[in-house]
Amino acid sequence: MSIGEVQLTPVRPHQALLLEGEGERVLVIADLHIGWEVSLAEGGVHVPSQTPKLIKRLIEMIRTEEPDRLLILGDVKHTIAKIEMEEWRDVPKFFEHIQSYISDVEVIPGNHDGNLEPLLPEFVKIGPPRGVAVGDVGLFHGHTWPDPKLLGCRTLVIGHVHPVVALRDPIGFRITKQVWVRADCDSERLARLVLRNIGVKVRGDPGSSLRENYNVELKASKLIIMPSFNDFLGGQAVNRRSMGRKSVFKDFIGPVLRSGSVRIDEAEVYMLDGTYLGTVNHLRTLV
Repeated sequence: MSIGEVQLTPVRPHQALLLEGEGERVLVIADLHIGWEVSLAEGGVHVPSQTPKLIKRLIEMIRTEEPDRLLILGDVKHTIAKIEMEEWRDVPKFFEHIQSYISDVEVIPGNHDGNLEPLLPEFVKIGPPRGVAVGDVGLFHGHTWPDPKLLGCRTLVIGHVHPVVALRDPIGFRITKQVWVRADCDSERLARLVLRNIGVKVRGDPGSSLRENYNVELKASKLIIMPSFNDFLGGQAVNRRSMGRKSVFKDFIGPVLRSGSVRIDEAEVYMLDGTYLGTVNHLRTLV
């Protein structure tokens, strides 16, 4: 697998990432959850469809950033296995509106994307659930282990978590803000667990097993967690106090974050406008 250097740039102040390298510009977003309003309606709260706002914001970004390709890291729709009537209407509508602005679109399925294919126009490609590589960046939704070949990428990017920070103002009110999270990885531990999950016996150095079985050099050292593109959704507060050293991993969703191979305590947290808030450990003192 040929891997070249790719520049990663958050599209401030939006929940999107721009990858530049190997002769192309790739715009990356995650977690649209189109149709989430239905779950509120079932609880007696009626909110008009927010899909037009998602469409407008994405089209504005496409016009500004002029990407060659759009990559969506999962959870295009909200219901997990079934398809609601609103999703039959709004998911095709979403893609039909953006087609005039970008025709190269790929979806990496997430855990909410069961039976997604009938909703997608023909021009939208469905990628492998375990992710794809763009140069030296590996991208997957986060509800599964990554493809072992992605461990040859220096940086891994996931969605799925909807990361936020919880803060208290001087009066004591608790607020949450969407954030980006950038963490270091224990690449050997991660490789050992990924390989074990697919039945590869690791004897000694997991990097050697990765090389022997997949012809890939182990390089994964960073993990970026993207905020959800749908800013009406809730999120997982990465700094909540219950996430002590003993419980931090089991409190997260997704096998990679639960595996202990991500150094989440020392992870850097950034607001959507690029403001550095501090490490997860430091931000726990502000809850």
